[in-house]
Amino acid sequence: MKKDIHPKYYPKAKATCACGNKFEVGSTIEKIDVEICGACHPFYTGNEKIVDTAGRVEKFRTRMAKADSKKQESKKSKKQEIKKEIKKIAKKSTKAKK
Repeated sequence: MKKDIHPKYYPKAKATCACGNKFEVGSTIEKIDVEICGACHPFYTGNEKIVDTAGRVEKFRTRMAKADSKKQESKKSKKQEIKKEIKKIAKKSTKAKK
């Protein structure tokens, strides 16, 4: 290897997870902060954990709820329009019979 071109390697770098777990890893950075580790990752624990970065999950849920409510409103209005049309047709047919 050429000298003075590679970063310094720390074989016992300290890594700290957001859950509080601390462990040592080999890295070019002496201190590492991580959000998810093997102790709290859903794949290894079997528990569902939503990692919310800048409120994205909440924004998505509000958007989906808003879209669902619009769908419900449009279904109701379509049903009302159909009922009105049926009433108009019924009135016309009763007038035509007389």
